[in-house]
Amino acid sequence: MKHFLLLSFLFIFNINFAQEAKIKKEKWHWNNGPKQDTVIGYAQVLKVDNVLYISGAVTTELTPAGITAVYNDLKASLASYGATFANVVKENLYTTDIETMKKYNNVRKKFYNGDFPAATWVQVVQLYMPTAKLEVELVAHLPK
Repeated sequence: MKHFLLLSFLFIFNINFAQEAKIKKEKWHWNNGPKQDTVIGYAQVLKVDNVLYISGAVTTELTPAGITAVYNDLKASLASYGATFANVVKENLYTTDIETMKKYNNVRKKFYNGDFPAATWVQVVQLYMPTAKLEVELVAHLPK
């Protein structure tokens, strides 16, 4: 009888205090189309609680115009949930030419208006899109 009571208690405790197995994910993808790309297998923006995880935006031109295009795409991703660059807390930047990216860093900095996030910059041999020279991904927090 003791074992039955103990097992019953553990079962009820587990049901009442176990964490939810699934997290709530909201997704946004370009042009108000499907919420995710099923060919490659990603969503452009994934929102969990008050955090936005933004997939990389890319350019084939490591020029001021190309860098501006990347950050304008990221701006659209942020705006999909009412956020701006002021909400960004982490930036990961991948480039095939770190020295050129350093040279044009002023283009990137304008989007942050002096409120810079934690950032990691990495030079890589190749990005997913073989002709891409820059890919930037973001993590942003929305107010609770």
